[in-house]
Amino acid sequence: MAIGKILAILGAILLVIGLVLNYAPWLVNWFGRLPGDIRIEDGNKRVYVPFVSMLIVSIVLSILLNLFIRK
Repeated sequence: MAIGKILAILGAILLVIGLVLNYAPWLVNWFGRLPGDIRIEDGNKRVYVPFVSMLIVSIVLSILLNLFIRK
């Protein structure tokens, strides 16, 4: 696959993500708030470790990539 095509696809994906975050933030409010995600807030310190959220994102991306890039 040509590098130009890859960059164009990545740019389109980033554009869609940016539009969703800007105009429909309620679509991604679940991220970091699922059971199994670690949130520690103590005074001025905040630590977020989204284990389950990243697991779900990884599974979805793996399925999509296997569907579209399978040879």
